[in-house]
This record gives sequence, C-alpha cells and structure tokens, in this order.
Amino acid sequence: MFMSTMDISSSALVAQRTNLDTIAGNIANMQATRDENGDANPYRRRIALFAHGARGSGRGAAGVRVDSIVESDDAFRLVHDPSHPDAIKQGEQAGYVRYPNVDYSTEMVNGMMAARIYEANVTVMEITKTMMAASLRVMA
Repeated sequence: MFMSTMDISSSALVAQRTNLDTIAGNIANMQATRDENGDANPYRRRIALFAHGARGSGRGAAGVRVDSIVESDDAFRLVHDPSHPDAIKQGEQAGYVRYPNVDYSTEMVNGMMAARIYEANVTVMEITKTMMAASLRVMA
C-alpha cells in the first residue's frame, strides 16, 4: 500500500514538473512574433494534457502522466504597432502585429496551481515515509 502511494505521488510530481516547464516556456515566448525559422508566425501557447496511469500500463493503473502537449488554437493577440517589422502590411488588419496567444495572468495562475499541487504531493510522500517508519518500528 505504501509503495503504491509513493508511486502515485511521484507520478504526479513528474507530471506537474512537465506542466511547470510548459508554462515557463509559454511565459518565455509571450513576445515571440517569429517562429524558429525566422518567419512571422507567432508562438502558440502550449498546454500539457494529463491522463491517468503510467504510460503503457493497463486501465485502472494508479497515478497520472502527461499524455501530450498540444498547441492552443485560440486567436493571436493583435497589437497596433505599424512600425514593428512584423506588422501586417495590407488588408483590414494593416498595422497590427500578431502576438502569441499567451496571457501572462493565466499562465501565472496555472503556474501557482501546479506548484501547489507539486507541494501537496511532496507532503503526501513525507507523510507516507513517516507512516512507513512508524509501521517498521511497531513491527520490530
């Protein structure tokens, strides 16, 4: 029982670490108006999607994992800045710059939630270790 509790908590730690890394990447790229090839394609917000169980385990397996990291299809932010080198040149949106669909407040709230979940799982692991030690003392 104790080991399954530790396995569940450790899987949550790994999943939340990946989630925090994804959130940090979103914040780091929230002003990126160009892609890795230098084309005027803004960064797209990424979201970690969770699934139950360990990868490759059957249904009903304990724990959580990051199933995939997907790009958000939300609209890009438009900011009027005709002097920007990536400003749209023609059409209805001429003079506007497309910025990533990353909202700083949303990312910070998600980051705080992920950090609290991480902390809660560390606490569960500490309590489990204490219970295991107490059980061994009783048995000895």
